[in-house]
Amino acid sequence: MNAESRLTTPFPSHATAAEVIDGVDLTGRRAVVTGGASGIGTETVRALALAGAEVTVATRRPETAEPLVRELAAVPGAGSVRAEALDLADIDSALAFARAWRGPLDILVANAGIMALPTRQVSAEGWELQLATNFLGHFALTDALHPALRESGSARVVVVSSGAHLNTPFDFDDPHFERRPYDPWVAYGQSKTADVLLTVGARRWADEGITANAVAPGFILTNLQRHLDNDTMRSFGVMDDEGNLTPLPYYKNPAQGAATSVLLAASPMVKGATGRYFEDNQEAPVVSDGDNQPGRVAAHALDPLAADLLWAYAADAVRR
Repeated sequence: MNAESRLTTPFPSHATAAEVIDGVDLTGRRAVVTGGASGIGTETVRALALAGAEVTVATRRPETAEPLVRELAAVPGAGSVRAEALDLADIDSALAFARAWRGPLDILVANAGIMALPTRQVSAEGWELQLATNFLGHFALTDALHPALRESGSARVVVVSSGAHLNTPFDFDDPHFERRPYDPWVAYGQSKTADVLLTVGARRWADEGITANAVAPGFILTNLQRHLDNDTMRSFGVMDDEGNLTPLPYYKNPAQGAATSVLLAASPMVKGATGRYFEDNQEAPVVSDGDNQPGRVAAHALDPLAADLLWAYAADAVRR
């Protein structure tokens, strides 16, 4: 893809979710947002619901979404919001969620995630937990919801990735760190490369009216950093000596961090785009492996061959 073909929008990097969806009517549209009870997930739910969409918050603890459900129920004209249980680290939970779904699904935002677990942890299947949660759980959910997405006729899948993918191609030989030394950031980055490749692999559904794109939300202080110790946070420059969070000038707030997800989920400006990677409300330029400039996407994350290999691997892994 050359630079001239990249999709651009008029929205600046720190536009809010409300700004990118202004004027869009989602009445009658149905959406699922994983991890919608906190952080940028909450702002994604809020923006979609205020535009009229019916939104299901899919989260491990549905009770944590109740304040948001009550808030939006009190807003005239907002779409209905409900919370349902989903544990992405448990493939049976993802499949159960999809089996319980009835009718079409117009928008699926794969937003939930975990980051930089300090020690190697595994799911019940023995999968490295970041890959299990960030990618394999979302793959199982998306694949199982395929009939509902197809029924929509114009469905959009949005997968939240990260700039951490830039230095970490997917390791097909040892994806779960069974032989190579575990590194929290390599594991996280690999899971986020897999998330981008999921959207590339979903091009097989384009003829059914389903589009899928990946997004890097940028730097935001949310619960995603909960596994980082204070020394790490200080080394990043976002915590002072007293333990107070001190976001850097280029950091976004959650409403700004959710903007690119909402843009891809709802804006007519990106209609028909699929298998692409967006950051700061623009499609990112592709860079060769080893180039870790922010605001870019690595070629290894858009490789169609790797995407097809990963799709086959994931489909076999989650088969029940």
